[in-house]
This record gives sequence, structure tokens and C-alpha cells, in this order.
Amino acid sequence: MSAAVPHLPPAAPAHAARGDSPWIRRWSGSGATSRATLVCLPHAGGSATFYRPWAALLPPEVELLALQYPAREERVEDPGITGMSELVTAVADAVLPLLDRPYALFGHSMGSAVAWELAHELRRRGAPGPRRLFASGRVAPGTAVTGQLHRQSDDVLGAELLRLGGTSGEILDDPGLRALVLTAVRHDYRIIETHRPAERPPLTCPVHVLTGAADPELGEERGRDRAGGWADLTTARTEVRVFPGDHFYLTPRRREVVATVLRRMDPSLATGARTWPSTP
Repeated sequence: MSAAVPHLPPAAPAHAARGDSPWIRRWSGSGATSRATLVCLPHAGGSATFYRPWAALLPPEVELLALQYPAREERVEDPGITGMSELVTAVADAVLPLLDRPYALFGHSMGSAVAWELAHELRRRGAPGPRRLFASGRVAPGTAVTGQLHRQSDDVLGAELLRLGGTSGEILDDPGLRALVLTAVRHDYRIIETHRPAERPPLTCPVHVLTGAADPELGEERGRDRAGGWADLTTARTEVRVFPGDHFYLTPRRREVVATVLRRMDPSLATGARTWPSTP
């Protein structure tokens, strides 16, 4: 199942990204001077704001583009997406004009499945592929065991958010916030629970799997196979990094996670030399 952490009330607007798309938020990198792009896909119920703290940890050479799904924050009036295909088509439309430099994709939980589908959609459109794909907090598409939580009551859905962590009880106790949160979560759970990935040739970029050691989503069996099936989805190498923590390990371990991403993109980005690699 995909995780869900709301970010309410809405944060102050970010600077408009190149293209001024409602789907994109940007808090780092000037666009014109950046030499690499990191595209981040949120978890179910999450928003672009989840990645905002990363901006302070990234060098100016890296442009951070975070996707903002509809039905949350300043897009609360926008209708929710009904399926993965519709979501990925809209995301690809938004990011494609911005991929004029080497880029990597990072997705957490549901976002990792969106990132994988996005890589395939961009390849279908003839766009350059990502140099790296970072898959966090979820097993590979096609291997995840999905349920029907999007059809369950608000109480059941709220209990699932508390189980995964990252959603405070105070938010769920507030009737107004609870309604907003569960609306976005239900939309996203429907997307990920009805996702049936098509068989395609594997990607050609390295895949980096990041997980929390005590993530309840992985379960005991998945805990022994930390790669979670991702190695079968690329012809390049697959690496696994396990962090202390649960499904939302990347919040308390933010600095370590960002440093790991930068080192995998290019070691010089994390050391100060900062040159983007010419090979994947």
C-alpha cells in the first residue's frame, strides 16, 4: 500500500517552475544555470511540499522539481485523477519541456510506481531517459500486494495512516482537516490499488532502492529481499540502501537521504566539486 502524509494548511506558493505548470513546484536551482534536475514524485496523500526541505540540502547546480498532484493544497479544487495512466500522462506533459539536462527520478511509496511509469512514458515519447531512478518505500510495480482501502470507511483509512506513521492524530481529529486529508488519500489509493502495470522491456538506467529497516509495508518476506523486485525492471545495476526507521524513514533521515541521492547522481555533487557525469 502507498503511504499517506498530508501537508495542511497549504504552504506559501513556491516559485513557478519553467513552464509555470500547476503540476510543478520548484524551490531550488535557477533553471538557467542548473546542470542537473531531480524530479520528485510524492506518496499517496502527499504533496510537493513534502520535498520542500530538500531544497536547502541541494547544491545550486541541481534543480529540484516536485510534482503536485491535484485535490490537495492549492489544487484542492482540482478534480482528482482516476487512474495511473491518466496521472502519468499529465505528469509527462508537465515535465517533458523541462528535461533539457540530465535528470533523475525519485519517488516515495506510490511515487516510486509513478516514477517507474513516467520513465517508460518518457521513453515512449522519444525523450532521453533518466540517469537514475530512486525507488523509496515500495516494492516493484507488479509485485506489490494491493488491497481495497480506497473503498473502505474513513475510520479504516484513518487507521491505516496512523499505522504507517507520518500523520498526526491531531490532524485526523480535526473534522475539517480530516475530510481534506482523506479525500486526497482516497484518490491516490484508488490509483495505486488499481494499478496493473503492463509488461515492457526493462529500463536501462540504474535503480537505487531506499527503504526503512522497520517499514511495515515491506513485511517480513520483503524485509529479506530489500530489492523488492526492482532488479528485474532494469538492465543496469540495482543498489539497495536501508535506513533506520519506518515507512517515513526519509523524514528524520532527510540529510542522509539527500546525500545518498547526490552521491549516486554524481559523487562530486556531495563533495563540492560538482560535475554531472557523462555516463549513467
